[in-house]
Amino acid sequence: MLINLSELFSVEGKAKTYTCDLEMDCFHSPEGDYEVVDKSPVVLEIVNEGNRVFAMRGEGEVILRIPCSRCLEPVEVPIHVEIEDKIDLKLSDEERARELNEQFYVSGYNLDVDRLVGNELTLNLPMKVLCREDCKGICNRCGTNLNYGTCDCDTRSLDPRMSVIQDIFKQLKEV
Repeated sequence: MLINLSELFSVEGKAKTYTCDLEMDCFHSPEGDYEVVDKSPVVLEIVNEGNRVFAMRGEGEVILRIPCSRCLEPVEVPIHVEIEDKIDLKLSDEERARELNEQFYVSGYNLDVDRLVGNELTLNLPMKVLCREDCKGICNRCGTNLNYGTCDCDTRSLDPRMSVIQDIFKQLKEV
């Protein structure tokens, strides 16, 4: 959803509250794409602080389906998004880049709420998602999910000093 900020230009101190429905069905993050399972409308208050500077405050809730870090089973992760930022429309794109003020969600006088929330989601993603605290993960040899069963793979750790002898046996098997 786009919010046109030009309607707030007229009076310094003017505030308006917007209730915006998110249009995103998939969240694109650096780690991959995650399905948006549920989302609540984002309530965003924008205040004209004068001199083409706007203050934003808002919040919303998004539930993403993210794979477990150990077993890759899908997990629904609720993320509460809190937004608090300032928009300075006096700055040009070059000045924003110099100041590392990357407000790519502002284009001209329009504020893209989906991009704003996507930016906040990127900052609030959990480092590691687990389906449960005692998740056993998957077998690194056969791929069996160890939460549901066991496998017959050899899980002994070999003595690293014996790796040279193991290499000899592998060469003999190849012949």
